Amino acid sequence: MTGGRVVLVGGGVRSGKSRFAVDLALKRGERRVFIATAQAFDDEMADRIARHRVERAEAFETVEAPTDLVAALRLRPHAEVVLIDCLTLWLSNLLLRGDTEADIAVEVGRLAEAVARRRSHVVIVTNEVGMGIVPESRLGRVFRDVAGRAHQRLAQEADEIYFAVLGAIVRLRPSADEVPPGSTP
Repeated sequence: MTGGRVVLVGGGVRSGKSRFAVDLALKRGERRVFIATAQAFDDEMADRIARHRVERAEAFETVEAPTDLVAALRLRPHAEVVLIDCLTLWLSNLLLRGDTEADIAVEVGRLAEAVARRRSHVVIVTNEVGMGIVPESRLGRVFRDVAGRAHQRLAQEADEIYFAVLGAIVRLRPSADEVPPGSTP
């Protein structure tokens, strides 16, 4: 492997971003790792997590990493492609654990550095949460701000950025004039 690309895939809930990210990961390598950040706080979420594990069992090695993404990345040096789903769940896990905004900024920096150093492709899925109304609660506003700053930081490392909206995928980086002729994502 000559070095991987960092891909950031954002969008709203049920916009098609995770399906797009999985399809992208399937095309980028045979040895695939799926880093899941979800935690089962109730039966519905436990069922959802179990269903997702079954769906990707043949295509990905799954690693559960609700709070330490950097360690999960380091423990899988063999992977040709790593898919992280999802960044905003990870951020909410850190907030609910009691991490401060400053603590989270440090963790996001560590993640960005780890992603930039990997030789494999890294695909990161995240929810865009800053396009709606200002959240009513302090926690909601902090989450929105933390997510926005994390997106900006990780976008600095991203070779490719995609935005999912209404089931359509819009490529933001590279722009159409930046893509070499004849190449595809």
